[in-house]
Amino acid sequence: MTTSGPTTAVMNVTELAARKGGVLGTSSWRRITQDEVNTFAELTGDKQWIHIDPDRAAAGPFGTTIVYGYLTLSLATLFLDEVLSVEGASLVLNYGSNRVRYPAPVPVGSNIRAVIEVAEITEVTGGLQATFRLTFEVEDSTKPGCVADIVYRYYESFPGTPTPKGGA
Repeated sequence: MTTSGPTTAVMNVTELAARKGGVLGTSSWRRITQDEVNTFAELTGDKQWIHIDPDRAAAGPFGTTIVYGYLTLSLATLFLDEVLSVEGASLVLNYGSNRVRYPAPVPVGSNIRAVIEVAEITEVTGGLQATFRLTFEVEDSTKPGCVADIVYRYYESFPGTPTPKGGA
């Protein structure tokens, strides 16, 4: 586990577009605790034993509780913000996800991080749409816990929003 975080890449929308097909960086490792998994269970109402019952899970197929896939996926914004800062956009929107897969379980107590690459860039009215491929690595595992294409929109001006006259 690393002790220092990655360097945040700071760039404008044009520079981001030029990075298509390249890796932006790798986030810091983050440990997922049983308390976090239990809180997620309470928030979502999903009380599947494989996630929240350590005793029963010990006898289950993975020998321990595993992290919810959606909990892992929800860390995309945290990891992306750690690796990338886009300047010059007046509005940034998480536009959704295209493809999400969970190739391997993430045992509770594991350290995970995301390798982030720019998979696709598309112009949209008022800005740019970027699709980031995040590969969530699990420390000491050969397979990722999640691979997801996350779509963000960076607007220099948001369509349909009137431009203020005479200043702010």
